[in-house]
Amino acid sequence: MKTLGIILIVIGIIMVLIRGFTVTTEKEVLDVGPVEVNKKENKWIGWPLYAGGLIAVVGVVLLISGNKRNG
Repeated sequence: MKTLGIILIVIGIIMVLIRGFTVTTEKEVLDVGPVEVNKKENKWIGWPLYAGGLIAVVGVVLLISGNKRNG
């Protein structure tokens, strides 16, 4: 549980600092015989700020509860 708590704390902090990322996708617009037209689109994949904070808090709770159980 202690390891999982530390991992969740790190992931939570990263999620608070980095609010998301952009993914470039290629979409086929027109395909007529040998002629093909493609369009590149940027899509934002993000998460709310409270999600990272919540994950970090769960990690702290797991870390504390793991120490109480072992000690």
